Amino acid sequence: MPCICMPLLAEVSHPFDPVAAPASIQEITVTEPRKGQAPAVLKRDEFHFEFRRSFIDPTFAAVEADIARVEQVAWENYINGNKSPVTAKAGPEFEDPDYDLSTEWKATRDSLLAAETVQKNPATKSRVLLICGSARNDGSCPGEMSKTYRMVKLAAATLAASDVEVDLLDLSLLTSGYDQHIYPCKGCVSTAMPLCHWPCSCYPNHGQRQTNDWMAEIYEKWVAAHAVIIMTPVYWYQTPGVLKLMIDRLVCADGGNPDPSSTHGKDAEKAKQLELQGWPYPKHLAGRAYGLVVHGDVAGVEGVRRGLSDWLDWMGLVDAGALSRLDRFVGYYESYAESHLALDKDLALQQEVRNVASAVVNAVAEIRAGNFEPPDAELHRPRPK
Repeated sequence: MPCICMPLLAEVSHPFDPVAAPASIQEITVTEPRKGQAPAVLKRDEFHFEFRRSFIDPTFAAVEADIARVEQVAWENYINGNKSPVTAKAGPEFEDPDYDLSTEWKATRDSLLAAETVQKNPATKSRVLLICGSARNDGSCPGEMSKTYRMVKLAAATLAASDVEVDLLDLSLLTSGYDQHIYPCKGCVSTAMPLCHWPCSCYPNHGQRQTNDWMAEIYEKWVAAHAVIIMTPVYWYQTPGVLKLMIDRLVCADGGNPDPSSTHGKDAEKAKQLELQGWPYPKHLAGRAYGLVVHGDVAGVEGVRRGLSDWLDWMGLVDAGALSRLDRFVGYYESYAESHLALDKDLALQQEVRNVASAVVNAVAEIRAGNFEPPDAELHRPRPK
């Protein structure tokens, strides 16, 4: 019989440590975080290798000494875990007034409160956030604009004609904007909902060089809007990665904790205790209207549209009617090279996109006038999670 040889533990990137696994459930408390997955901290030479990846262009040779000095500071920030280097006392509006709160997080949170005040003011114009979920634009490798962007412009013109303010969020800037980032969700909510802060406090993390996180601005766009219209192509039966990054980072808008001092930042055990005491799962974006346009060329449009509708429904947003949720093919099984021409010819689809925008305008008007309330608004949710 052949021998099935297992590699030595030293050869395994993340070996399973039986010591990290409890022998029985009785040996751990309910709130004790499970440990044993985190990668090892980089050694100094490993850090040097990773840090210098950004400076391989020969033109940086002229400032080698300066880069070396910056690298040493970055190393010290990394090894010391300087996630939020600038803090201030939280103050009396927080559960723990003496907690050292990130000033960057506090600035984002204050901007959301200000945006919400304007959004709820009946004297302000209605505002719609138009989101282009395609990763393609003519300023990056594809060399051509996306059909999604063209549909966004159709909707924008319809909204503007209805005297509605339009805020465009083009997620393709992640592929063409300089140092533009939406960092991935770290899954804090799956440890305990109160560990997921509203707005997200996982970023920036200066020690890990995770900065310039676009979500701080994007949260404000969502809060300021009375409605959101998402337009997206289908990539392999799913939403494009640029859109999914934003969706995942919006988990904090659905049940997120607006007070990081209550968990002393990212104290997992405190968060678990707080959740077990009974968590209300606040829906920070509920009541806004939404519309959807999903397009593809072969398959997947219905699945993506349903997935997005289910997500927005769960968040407490309100669909603007059947005509506001559109899924269509553009150039079905035709060449990619002629796809823009196919959109030019499909006048019915262009009108359907306009109809999505018009339906959203009508829904916003009804919601803001107090004439619309979902039939299930007063029902008790036995499963708030």
